Formats: sequence, structure tokens, C-alpha cells
Amino acid sequence: MLQLIFRKIVFFIPVMAGLCSLLAMQPVKPRFRVLALAENGGHHIAYSKTAKVWLDKLAADSGFVIDYIDNTDKIDSTFLAQYQLFIQLDYPPYAWKENAVKAFEQYVSEGRGGWIGFHHATLLGEFDGYGLWPWFYDFMGKIRFKDYIAKFAAGDVHVEDTKHPVFKGVPAVFNIKTEEWYTYDRSPRPAVHVLANVDENSYKPASDKKMGDHPVIWTNPAYKARNIYIFMGHSPDLFENTAYLTLFRNAIFWAVGKP
Repeated sequence: MLQLIFRKIVFFIPVMAGLCSLLAMQPVKPRFRVLALAENGGHHIAYSKTAKVWLDKLAADSGFVIDYIDNTDKIDSTFLAQYQLFIQLDYPPYAWKENAVKAFEQYVSEGRGGWIGFHHATLLGEFDGYGLWPWFYDFMGKIRFKDYIAKFAAGDVHVEDTKHPVFKGVPAVFNIKTEEWYTYDRSPRPAVHVLANVDENSYKPASDKKMGDHPVIWTNPAYKARNIYIFMGHSPDLFENTAYLTLFRNAIFWAVGKP
């Protein structure tokens, strides 16, 4: 009897080991999928490259998948349906393919996924022979790019909506040490929900290029997608800023609707 039991145990050990090996080989389903449309040239290339390194590590550590593209050729409704979050990583709102424009508008308007835009995403106006994108103009609060601090400046960002999930663990005031602060033809405040502003009097070196009311982080609740625009996104130094990294991480999980 004991010999029979022993034989069964000896038989089942390799069987169970094999099953465990097969299970271990099965691909783990990602928590969600992210598409990042990243600028791949110009003044923002250093930021984009540094962002990719940080995002890849965050994705690996947090169980999500991120894919990158550097133009809008592939974007249509079928392509975007793969993703629960669209990150516009310093990519401007012009020179998009017609199919991409239509698909993106539907994606955001109908809440097919979340959206996070950085910095260059508000370069709204007429640039490089391309006209203003009316839908994106409305989405960003009816603003046009006016000017920027070409020599860059440090500045203090003041959180207005301290209860918003993207600011969990973020100080009420945090400093950005290097940024080419944009100015617009007007404040987006009447058309969006402002989450944070920059104190223009905190600029170092001081600048006479000011808006008065200068929002730098906002969301537009008129669109079904969870969306957030974060102006800061020029210098790779931002990835040494704990407050900024916390904000970026929080924004990803909030916009995709995951805790």
C-alpha cells in the first residue's frame, strides 16, 4: 500500500512541475494599453527620449503596455481601439492625417479612452503652413499660442484643485527649474477646469512675458474622455523632479480609470 502511494507521488511530481512550467509560460494580460504619440525631433527630443525611458520602467513595474509612434500615419478608429490611454507627448496639434483627426476626435469626445497632453500640445495657431485645428482649439479652452520665454525660467506651480486625484502626494506648491513658459492670447479658464497655475512673479530670471492668469494644468469636463493637459514638458530635467513624476504617474492611472 505504501509503495503504491509512493509511486503515485513520484508520478505526479513531474506532472505538476510540468503544469507549473506551462502556466509560467503563459503571457500575462496587461492591466491596460497606452499609446504615446511622441515628438521625434526639434527642441523637445531630449524630453521625449527621457520620458520614454521613465515610461518604459513604469509600464514594466506597473503591469501595463506602452507603444510609441512619432507620426499620425497609423491612427484610425481601429488602431486606437487597442488603447485605453492616449499620451500626446509634446506632439503638436497640426499636420495630422485626416483619418487621424477624425479618429482622435471620436476617441476623446466619446470617451473611448483617456488623454494626457504635454507642453507642445497647445501650440495652437497657424504653423508650418497648417491651419488651426478648430476641434482641438475648443478642447484646449479656446486658446492660441502667443509667445514664450525663449531663454527659459524657473517658476512655482500652485495647485488649485488639491482634491483632484492627480495631485495625491504632490505638494500644493512645487518648483519647476527649467521651462519655456508659453503665453496664450487668453486664459483657458472660462472654458476648462483649471487644476494648477504658475506664479509669473516667481520666474527666475524675471520675465515681462506674462498673462496675468496663467493656468498650466487643466481638464475639460465637456468631453467624455478623462483628459488632462500638463504644460510642463520641455526639459529632460523634469524627470529629476519628484513632484512632476508623481503628477505624471497619477495622471496616467487617473486618465485610464485605474487606481
